Amino acid sequence: MTIEDVKVIIQGDETRTLEMKKTTGELKDGMRSACAFLNTAGGWLFFGIAPTTLKILGQAVTDNTRKEIAREVAKLEPLIDLPVEYIDVPNRPDCQVIAIHLDAPSYWDVPYTYDNKPYMRIESTTVVMPRDIFEDRLMRSKSNRHKWEDQICEGITIADLEEQRIRGGVRLGVERGRMPESSLMETTESLVEKLKLTTNGKLKNAAAALFLRDTSQFPQFLLRMARFRGNDKMEFIDNQRAYGNFFTLLDAGMAFFFKHLSLSGKIVGFTREEKLEIPAEALREALTNALCHRMFHNTSSSVGIAIYDDRVEIENTGHLPDELTVETIKQSHHSYPQNPTIADVLFKTAFLENWGSGVSRMVDACKKANLPEPEFNQNAAFVWVTFKRVTIQPYDPTTPRPHNPTSSPLNPTTSKDNRAQKLKTFFSIIGENGANLKMLMEGMHLRDRKSFVNNYINPNLSEGYIAMLYPEIPNHPMQSYYLTKKGRELLEHL
Repeated sequence: MTIEDVKVIIQGDETRTLEMKKTTGELKDGMRSACAFLNTAGGWLFFGIAPTTLKILGQAVTDNTRKEIAREVAKLEPLIDLPVEYIDVPNRPDCQVIAIHLDAPSYWDVPYTYDNKPYMRIESTTVVMPRDIFEDRLMRSKSNRHKWEDQICEGITIADLEEQRIRGGVRLGVERGRMPESSLMETTESLVEKLKLTTNGKLKNAAAALFLRDTSQFPQFLLRMARFRGNDKMEFIDNQRAYGNFFTLLDAGMAFFFKHLSLSGKIVGFTREEKLEIPAEALREALTNALCHRMFHNTSSSVGIAIYDDRVEIENTGHLPDELTVETIKQSHHSYPQNPTIADVLFKTAFLENWGSGVSRMVDACKKANLPEPEFNQNAAFVWVTFKRVTIQPYDPTTPRPHNPTSSPLNPTTSKDNRAQKLKTFFSIIGENGANLKMLMEGMHLRDRKSFVNNYINPNLSEGYIAMLYPEIPNHPMQSYYLTKKGRELLEHL
């Protein structure tokens, strides 16, 4: 870690995941915050930075300083190996910033104490954890030791996992401050172990659910997708099934949304913003929750997406936690994951938020789009969330919509016929399930990334023929591109 890295992390005031102290004269107070980070959402603790002005001062670090820090770290229980970094401060000889990164916890981990007291984080404040929360955390950590996700997955090795998915998730986790920067340099084996996906060197079922390349031995790794005509299940317009790990199913589900929901665009400044009729971030959050919190042990279980003229429903096998009901789930609440190991990995890799914030973010996204709040329901077998479609646009694939395929957004120096053929190839590679930049460039046999983005990605985004899976994070490591309704209609006429 360098001073430049520190500057990036400390931009702004102290937060739920950031604490700054001027010197180790506040070491005990700092270690209380370290304990709170371990019990809440992880975070960074710095010594040598003025919290009010954000001025990087550093401090003299002696052998005595290091011993004092080690003594205080030893007061954290359970025992933890806590790496401490010392970063030289430019233009201040013999002064160093002391940085400690605390990993984000799983709700099912044993709660930590410092000097025999448990602490937790509320916004930017460290407080003593209430006794009822501590006892509940302790009880949960001692149960659920034999959950499906933590059982050994016989017959698979590291080589059977999708390394690109693992490293892409870790990179995003580092960018969001949920994993230390050193994770980027670690081996895949080390990363899988750090994500608690192994037991005695053997991979857990959770590793298979998240990253397994060939999931044919797990029939429950299934996503059912249907587009119905009207507002009931009497007639199918489109009926698909996808099998795969968490990320494969997430991609397939989002592609299905982009295929069947209307997309609108408007010019903001010099760019065109594309928006699904139901916010993509709300749909992605709901689908992520369904894929993460479902009951995996039942081999006949699955996750389902149903799109009707008036609504979208996302369902998964299982039930709400005992602490929540369909009436209280929209209120502020803690996180009670059905599969804490899987949820912990998705939190650390920034695909899932912790502490029950996902529902409120779905609600906020719908309100911002002037849509009704999502509705939650459950019965004996399923939990499902319903998003209302305000603008009802029945899907009719037989309706002809003429297009001029030669007016494609490609390099104008290319002949019209050649442009149309290249655009057809480009759209065909994206297909029904979407594609990432690497897949598209390989399919088009092109190597110049900058030129490809300028000639293929940006023009088609601007014209509304394609859309991004993560429009709010253009450089997302898992970014994929999907054909919009407008793009599919153009493809039919190329």
